[in-house]
Amino acid sequence: MTSTMMKATRVLARAGVIVASLLTIPTAEAQQPAGITRTDLQRHDLSAPGREAVQVRVDIAPGKAFGRHSHPGEEIIYVLAGTFEYDIEGRPPATLKAGDVLFIPAGTIHAAKNVGDVTASELATYIVEKGTPLLTLAK
Repeated sequence: MTSTMMKATRVLARAGVIVASLLTIPTAEAQQPAGITRTDLQRHDLSAPGREAVQVRVDIAPGKAFGRHSHPGEEIIYVLAGTFEYDIEGRPPATLKAGDVLFIPAGTIHAAKNVGDVTASELATYIVEKGTPLLTLAK
């Protein structure tokens, strides 16, 4: 195979991987309650085998809540705007405003509610095992 053909094959293979990865990003927005928007921002493999980092922007309208759920890995939250109340299993409720941060351990059941009068937004970063659902609703 010539050098040019090998380069073209590599470029096409990379393009295929990128398209495939975009198609496999979960479409959480289709299953969201009214007043809640989850926007997938990025997803990358980590140096730890089988692990990936996922970043999502979550916007919740005033008075709306995202019910009890958990994640298969750690969740690191940075509040961008508004005021959230987080109900984390085993802890008293916590109220956070823009600039505040929160760490939720893997598998911990929690819920979030916008307790302010403007849309509340957060940047959520997940460190999870590849191939597992990002979110599981609690029963």
